[in-house]
Amino acid sequence: MNLPDSPLAPPPPVADTGVGVLDRSVAILDAIDRGARTLAEVVAETGLTRTTAHRLLQALERHELLTRERGSGYRLGPHLARLAAGSTLAMPWRELARGPLERLVAATGESAQLYVREGDARVCVEAVESANELRTSVPVGARLPLTAGSAGKVFLAFAPAADRERLVAEATALTRRTPVGAKLTRELETVRTRGWARSAGEREDGVGSVSVPVRSTGDDPLAVVSISGPISRVGASGPGPHLDAVLAAAREIEAAVTG
Repeated sequence: MNLPDSPLAPPPPVADTGVGVLDRSVAILDAIDRGARTLAEVVAETGLTRTTAHRLLQALERHELLTRERGSGYRLGPHLARLAAGSTLAMPWRELARGPLERLVAATGESAQLYVREGDARVCVEAVESANELRTSVPVGARLPLTAGSAGKVFLAFAPAADRERLVAEATALTRRTPVGAKLTRELETVRTRGWARSAGEREDGVGSVSVPVRSTGDDPLAVVSISGPISRVGASGPGPHLDAVLAAAREIEAAVTG
């Protein structure tokens, strides 16, 4: 028996706080976060008139709360990323991540770190070192670039387009293996597609790493989980031997965050 197609669900109601322009702007941001990319999709998601939606989209873009990517429409903008960074830094990351990182080190034999983004850098907010005599060490509080190393590339790959393009244009090589320019852009596209990143000697000769985003909702990472160690053990290409363990640690931290 064939049932008729269900009618489309009506758009969620716009919250009413008495401050109309704010309520409608937040409704648009929520619609973009749910996947609306065009003016027509925003209108359908919010129930706003086309004229109102268009005017607010332009204003939100001017304030960098939204950005438009060529060929793919609107996305959340870099101003939101900057605001989120302050909130992310305030989370009890050491409490949330310590256990998963310890288990990751036990499973892989390599050092593990958790990074959050702060401005144009990534900050190590928790780290557990490998017991191997030959190991990498990243101290808690270390500020590292977004344009070199697998963790940086995860943050950069999922950053708003304007933010990503600016940082790629400013990137400089730290080693002979640091990707810059068109090569970095291609690598970031690959990271966005497959959802994880690796590096080999990009920030420091001889050091390799594999990184996976920690997410709550949407694409933007709340944090990034990494393992790092000698390239001879971590591998120089492909997923390497430890990707599944890093993925599992990221999912464990996500569960603790959304708890």
